[in-house]
Amino acid sequence: MDIQTLLSFEWGMMAPEFTILIVGILLSLLDLFGKDTWKKSLPWLAVGGVGVAIIFLLFQYGHGDISILGNTYVFDSFAFYFKLILLIATLLILLMVISRTVQQEVRDRGEYLYLLLAALLGGMMVASGGDLISLFVGLELLSLSSYIMVGLRKRDVRSSEGAMKYLINGSIATAFTLFGMSYVFGLTGSTKLVDIAREMSGSLGSGEPVAIIGFIIMFVGLAFKISTVPFHMWTPDVYEGAVTPVSAFLSVVSKSAGFIIIVRIFWGIFGNATFGGSDTLFATMIDFIAVLAFLTMFIGNLVALRQRNMKRLLAYSSIGHAGYILIPLVSLTPVSLENIWFYLLAYAFMTIGAFMVIYILEQQKQSEDISIFTGLYRESPALAIIMTIFLASLAGIPGTAGFIGKFNIFVGAVAADPAQYILAGTMAVMTVVSYIYYFNIMVQMYIRKPQLEGTTKIARLQSVPLILCVAGTIGLGVFPFIALNFFH
Repeated sequence: MDIQTLLSFEWGMMAPEFTILIVGILLSLLDLFGKDTWKKSLPWLAVGGVGVAIIFLLFQYGHGDISILGNTYVFDSFAFYFKLILLIATLLILLMVISRTVQQEVRDRGEYLYLLLAALLGGMMVASGGDLISLFVGLELLSLSSYIMVGLRKRDVRSSEGAMKYLINGSIATAFTLFGMSYVFGLTGSTKLVDIAREMSGSLGSGEPVAIIGFIIMFVGLAFKISTVPFHMWTPDVYEGAVTPVSAFLSVVSKSAGFIIIVRIFWGIFGNATFGGSDTLFATMIDFIAVLAFLTMFIGNLVALRQRNMKRLLAYSSIGHAGYILIPLVSLTPVSLENIWFYLLAYAFMTIGAFMVIYILEQQKQSEDISIFTGLYRESPALAIIMTIFLASLAGIPGTAGFIGKFNIFVGAVAADPAQYILAGTMAVMTVVSYIYYFNIMVQMYIRKPQLEGTTKIARLQSVPLILCVAGTIGLGVFPFIALNFFH
């Protein structure tokens, strides 16, 4: 490829990615060679970089679809909207990192920042990936950065255990994903999604068994990334071992990237392949995804009932939510993609907000047990009310973003053809079950008496991510049409 061809590409569409890359490199250099006085400003530089990336992305709103480097990088409306979720969530998590009041939990502060940006860059590459190789590289950049972030607390046994389990399970997932991709490549002779979709459009003929094997193996590999049952066992240990901002990142950004690549590959490729002369291959495999969704909702919510460590509780809660987000994949309605996007956006605000409250209490009480919420309303009424908003949204109480997201998914499942009554009913029942462990936290906050006298204070910097998450949770719950109109 000559220079003129390279210069002819619209590189400006990669401005958000270039911004994150440049800021990440700058952070690493300043952390290695900069003065100690400069290092105090590194978190603000990271926040500024993500903020600039969001601005560049918003300038691309309404831009037509383009591709760069032979369809390996694709910018379309799908990439735009899902990148927005990744960037907003990472910005909130960086604000959480800045808000810390104690230092002993994270010694390698600079490493966390540029590893976080590297993982974000991987997620953004996944959102714009137009080739199996670029999708895989983006996914691995996200995964490898996450492995290191989980294990950076080298003297903490839980952190080392969580990182080891994450690495082993992640490596197995990577092997499955790559093995499944090899079947698709062998069947079509290409790694580009456009070419694969063209080759697989129509009847597969004798290639049907190969396509089915590739579908199942690849989905199993990606199911590890989104923590679906029975590929979820690493999740609670990793969330517990990682520092709280990293747990929030894995729960929101990493999970969102997993769903992004699933939608990119399985709707884009297998949605065109005809199986048996009538249904598409994806439609034929819906029962397989439906079973995973059922098990994920059922086991995630039931096991959460027995948890006392708050990060393990939210880990199992996130497993249950992964099951909810799988339902639109099964429903196959015109609003399925819209429902996935809205739920991931709502999930980002309410989950990061809940982790932020845990982070504040964890620093002040040096514990992650549910007892940190005991008597919180008497210690800090504002913090108790804020946590109540996040719990209500996670539980799906009307007036919150979580309710709108679950309601849209429920209606989509019922309105699908054929209707997914079993999944819709399971979602409704498991939502009621989740009330038990979410409301148990409220009981701790409002009814139990505090174990120690004193007050829980919210620092000025800690209030910023809390306010943004509350605004997002309430705003999307009361005015969901603003986000939905923006999406359309």
